[in-house]
Amino acid sequence: MYEFQIDTTADKAALYREMLGALDALTAGEPDAIANMANAAALIWEYLPDLNWAGFYRLVGNELVLGPFQGKVACIRIALGAGVCGTAASTRETQLVADVHAFPGHIACDAASASELVVPIVHAGRLIGVLDLDSPSAARFDATDAAGCEALAALLGPRIAG
Repeated sequence: MYEFQIDTTADKAALYREMLGALDALTAGEPDAIANMANAAALIWEYLPDLNWAGFYRLVGNELVLGPFQGKVACIRIALGAGVCGTAASTRETQLVADVHAFPGHIACDAASASELVVPIVHAGRLIGVLDLDSPSAARFDATDAAGCEALAALLGPRIAG
């Protein structure tokens, strides 16, 4: 059993460094992609405040398919280029969206979501999927969150590549 002591007084960058170490410990040596994504989603949910969804969409064929997550039920399939997740996948660029209602083509899986951060997961030049975080608060995510989640995605890439 793993138990992590989260320092709620740490600054955001330190919190992400701590979370990266915890994710490394959880996934090191584990070859199962679903298990690694499931633990990563649970860890993110535990570490980061003010989220209403944290999880993964996996690239299956030419669309994103729901993977392990924490939060309310979610959209199962997302076309590449559609919504924030599909845009992150098709451009392979992090999408930091302060107001999802202003994002053209936003897909509202949970009407309570107000902001979103989506990071593409790429390994050896191949898109594997995306890490998706939603918050009920507008402008919840910033550049520190983006950098922290990009580090998590970089660590996970080879551990979920299959």
